[in-house]
Amino acid sequence: MASSSHYHYHNNDDNDDEFESVFEDLLEIPDTILEPKERKKRIFIERDREEGHRKLWNDYFSETPTYPPNIFRRRFRMSKPLFMRIVHRLSTEVHYFAPTQDALGRSSLSPIQKCTAAIRQLAYGGGADTVDEYVRLGETTARNCLHQFTAAIIDLFGDEYLRRPTPEDLERLLHKGEQRGFPGMIGSIDCMHWEWKNCPTAWHGMYSRGTDKPTIVLEAVASYDLWIWHAFFGAPGTMNDLNILDRSPVFDDIINGVAPEVNFHVNGREYNLAYYLTDGIYPEWATFIRSIRLPQGPKHSLFATAQESVRKDVERAFGVLQARFAVIKNPSSLWKKSKIANIMRACIILHNMIVEDERRTDDQDETFQDQDVSFCVKMPTEIFSSLDRRARVRDRPVHQQLKHDLIEHIWDKFGP
Repeated sequence: MASSSHYHYHNNDDNDDEFESVFEDLLEIPDTILEPKERKKRIFIERDREEGHRKLWNDYFSETPTYPPNIFRRRFRMSKPLFMRIVHRLSTEVHYFAPTQDALGRSSLSPIQKCTAAIRQLAYGGGADTVDEYVRLGETTARNCLHQFTAAIIDLFGDEYLRRPTPEDLERLLHKGEQRGFPGMIGSIDCMHWEWKNCPTAWHGMYSRGTDKPTIVLEAVASYDLWIWHAFFGAPGTMNDLNILDRSPVFDDIINGVAPEVNFHVNGREYNLAYYLTDGIYPEWATFIRSIRLPQGPKHSLFATAQESVRKDVERAFGVLQARFAVIKNPSSLWKKSKIANIMRACIILHNMIVEDERRTDDQDETFQDQDVSFCVKMPTEIFSSLDRRARVRDRPVHQQLKHDLIEHIWDKFGP
């Protein structure tokens, strides 16, 4: 079972902040050596942050805002109630986003300004200084807002919106998979590459494939509603899907015996492991169902068409994720891999929050539990050892039998 709580990345970077401070100390020239006109002074720009907050409030958050909800949704990538929920949690539970005052009683940047600056950078993928004229905060402050925002989103919402599927989630996913002709299917799995523009030169060979540019890989599992249930980020771009699968914790819950048990029937035969739809590179395991590369006959052609159309769920999820947050679509200009991983993880959490907020509940999803269903979800029992469970996941004969039964099932369900 996909375990979204296992979110890993590899961090071998040096501490950039310590390096910069040491580097500046070595190059620092005492002011006594310089002429007065050559001394550097800190540049202070009075940005009138209070006016920036008033304009932002009047444009989007007042009782009679300048811009309607559809424009808010387009520019903030989410509805106003969801955005205000995030702002409220951050302003009350994270010290950095709490409203404060200085010694003169002047208010600091408001939580709305800080969150807006972070969301705009994620949504449009521009530089940190692109929000200066409107939100009224400098480049360094905007960049700090982004990193504080992503860390806070992970801390406050990660457990809920990057969770492993619960038994209730599994029942809904299994019901939807059965409707689409794939009993026992709970999602699709695939990988996506994110270009790393400022990858250290010493790492280029490890993160670049041939003459391509350096990339970092995201492995994800997505369902029909585009919810991302599993995210494993940080593998070098030279790895293919099989290499990443060997490192991925996607089946850790099953191997450790903590995943709920799933029993379903296909073509009159019982199975007890849910599976994912994949492309052709994945192995013939009991938990994977691939398409047929060169289908022969109407049954195989119908199965290949159905499998390839349903497997596009994960491709659609990647496309929507990149469309919502252009920072993921554009090459990353950050140096530290840990910060890149935080941005990816925060964007996935926000994506799932938006999916939940905008989900339109199907009437059948509310009533399917009262119908005669061919699957059962229950809590795990300690019957098999970890080696036995690993062998069951990689059982090739079960994969071949399940694929044959699915071909017959789809032909009976959708065939002429």
